[in-house]
Amino acid sequence: MSSKAFEVVVVGGGLAGRTAAIASARAGLATLHLAPPAPTDRRTSALMQPSVKLLQELGIVGEPPDFGEPLRQIRIIDATARLLRAPETLFDCAEAGLDAFGWNFANAALAGHAEVVAATLPSLVTRAKAAAAVVVGEAGSKLTLADGDVIEAALVVGADGKKSMSRAAAGIGVREHAFDQAALVVDIELGRPLMGQSVEFHYPQGPFTLVPAGGRRANLVWIDRGEILDAARLLDREALARRLAEKSQHLFGPIDPVSPAFVFPLSTLAVATAGGKGVALVGEAAHAFPPIGAQGLNLGLRDVADLAAALAVVDRSRENWAFSVSRDYARRRAGDLLRTGAMVDTLFRSLLGDMLPAQALRAGGLWALKLVPPLRRHAFGVGMGGR
Repeated sequence: MSSKAFEVVVVGGGLAGRTAAIASARAGLATLHLAPPAPTDRRTSALMQPSVKLLQELGIVGEPPDFGEPLRQIRIIDATARLLRAPETLFDCAEAGLDAFGWNFANAALAGHAEVVAATLPSLVTRAKAAAAVVVGEAGSKLTLADGDVIEAALVVGADGKKSMSRAAAGIGVREHAFDQAALVVDIELGRPLMGQSVEFHYPQGPFTLVPAGGRRANLVWIDRGEILDAARLLDREALARRLAEKSQHLFGPIDPVSPAFVFPLSTLAVATAGGKGVALVGEAAHAFPPIGAQGLNLGLRDVADLAAALAVVDRSRENWAFSVSRDYARRRAGDLLRTGAMVDTLFRSLLGDMLPAQALRAGGLWALKLVPPLRRHAFGVGMGGR
């Protein structure tokens, strides 16, 4: 058994963890990234302008983005057939003075670019190992790896998902709620291209969203009850194609699934605080919710941006500087986590609500967004992660 000390240890190999490790190393801290092997992430992420800016600053994507598909419009179609229906609403990036709201990236491609950048940073060490135990103490943390190695860390960045070992070690409380709904994701080819437009069909059990992926390709996220999606996943290719064409109201011609379909259960997770005791939580270790409004990875990258800001101002010559970073980071994240979590939860539950008051609130809100330009501009800012 061997032991080694680092200023920062990032636990977790997802995109939030990779980005946090690069940000820490670029800030000049001796950083270890524990990134155990995992299956290829075949999902995509619609990243808004602030997230893309961070990735550009870290050198992960170019300027303008040298890969990914621009998202120039967001179209919302009420497909609920309820008594009180919302109007069809179109948001155009030109209204906000932007070339694009953001870009749709393949997660695997982002991870590959991040890996290339990480290899160029002398202060960053990456090990394909998992943490078997994390112990948080007054003088720092100790992590025992699966191979028995012991790592000492001043600051632990927990990017280790919903069942975060780092979060448990810091004694940070969490609230969780599981939904009956799940999400089916699959890559598809359309009869007619989306032309930079993300289209959300709002159904009673959740949205059916098409996100442009270049040419006639699109990424589909279909939220519905778990048993319905499990049955759809087992359909043969032709039957699934017919089902998807029906759900898209045949607006884009025939639909051809071009990748395997995967189904993920949906839940929410919120922490009492995003950091403390020398531990900072990023990504799904700190928050998780249904994929509504493209907030998942965007929120995780805002975590990384605030972590970088906290690292930039701390005096590392002081004793227990990592405790100061974790407290400062938690303070910076508190408002955004509360606001975004409440927004996504309200949006999702408004779709599921069958009562007339809930229908009226949702329909009235979309009418207001459609007809009141200042409110639309405010919605642009909130949706893109404005503080």
